[in-house]
Amino acid sequence: MLGRMCAFVLVAEDDEKQAELIRRYLEREGHTVGVVHDGRAALEQVRRHEPDLLILDVMMPEVDGLGVTRVLRAGPRPGEHPGPGAPPGASALPILMLTARSTEDDLLLGLDLGADDYLTKPYSPRELMARVRTLLRRAGGGAHQPPPDPDARVLRAGGLVVDERRHEVTVDGGRVECTPGEFELLAAMAAEPERVFTRPQLLDRIHGSSGYISARTVDVHVLNLRKKIEADPRKPRRLVTVFGVGYKLVAQPEPGERHTGAAARHGA
Repeated sequence: MLGRMCAFVLVAEDDEKQAELIRRYLEREGHTVGVVHDGRAALEQVRRHEPDLLILDVMMPEVDGLGVTRVLRAGPRPGEHPGPGAPPGASALPILMLTARSTEDDLLLGLDLGADDYLTKPYSPRELMARVRTLLRRAGGGAHQPPPDPDARVLRAGGLVVDERRHEVTVDGGRVECTPGEFELLAAMAAEPERVFTRPQLLDRIHGSSGYISARTVDVHVLNLRKKIEADPRKPRRLVTVFGVGYKLVAQPEPGERHTGAAARHGA
């Protein structure tokens, strides 16, 4: 049986009592925990300490959780100054978003910006810890990582390479930064090129059996992946839609514009 992963987890929560409760549960699991109470401080601590996981409340002062996520995933927009210490470019840091907003559109907005998972308040501590374990396992994060998976593979589909052991994605030789959820989805499809996956099948690969998570989550991940692996996300050649069914990864994309821009945009 694999040992428990011990990670550095940053908690960004403006409710001090809630933040303290989360800290206690994380420490019981053996993790080191940092706590901040606003978005600017969260960005500064990510830059300084490079945590293994960020638990991020949406409703925070200074910069809210959505703003923090956008900065971490894309870097500041030209002329924008989100706060001192903001990371200069895209980050693949796993983000678990906490929100009191229960509408599907609000939740999907967080995923669209690059969050890996979310919990709506109120939530059970057991559910929170289960999500933490899942995200850390998918990211391979933590100071004490399990041994490499002997079944990890290097998956190829045309110029796309998914290295499960290194947890890396390259497109036409350029490295692409993916969130853990995006990586899981891409790896599942790259293992079976040309197979058509339904949304529920892909959702199960990413989030397991959490039935309350909308299948639209898959659409958000696909849109974000296309921005990273396609030369023209509006005309995808690799990750294509099979109308009325789902999505598939093309084994040999049709000749077209060479993929050159996404790697530079996403941290290569």
